[in-house]
Amino acid sequence: MKRSLGRKTLIQPAPVWVIATYDEQGKPNAMAASWAGICCSKPPAVCVSLREATYTYHAIKARKAFTVNLPSCDHAVAADFLGIASGRDIDKLAVAGLTPVRAEQVDAPLIEEFPLNLECALVHEHTIGLHTLFVGEILDVKADEGILNDKGRPAIDLLRPFVYAVAEGVYRSIGETLGSAFDIGNALTRE
Repeated sequence: MKRSLGRKTLIQPAPVWVIATYDEQGKPNAMAASWAGICCSKPPAVCVSLREATYTYHAIKARKAFTVNLPSCDHAVAADFLGIASGRDIDKLAVAGLTPVRAEQVDAPLIEEFPLNLECALVHEHTIGLHTLFVGEILDVKADEGILNDKGRPAIDLLRPFVYAVAEGVYRSIGETLGSAFDIGNALTRE
């Protein structure tokens, strides 16, 4: 039997992405965001939902660009800090010991220490209640050589990302491989 939990954002898990921008004066800033995901394959695009109260919200609107930076488990403390402090008050990247680097394709910084970075141009925004959904077209992906597999793609075991367990309010590492996508389901029709 299932129990109703009411109207809540309890989908599990949520990604831990760090969204980086320049503010109107050109100061780099970053925030952790979990209301985010891939939203289109062609053109490649991601979306992130932010409250208007955030400093990053205003920077994205002003600069029409942002980067998505994926921290590894080694950077969980820094990523969490970026989600609890405000760039209005302090230089969060300096306090967290992170290095902003100018992106090549968009007017936003990458975070050097994070192994995977997406450069995104703002293409759409849609207000949904308390949040605005920002859609960014991915213009380039930067990856540390050390996280690439033999096919030149980011390997999750080398990237070592972590997720936010929304209902529990904790971060969790990503575990075991269950099987090949678009293949393991074929076992249901194999003899």
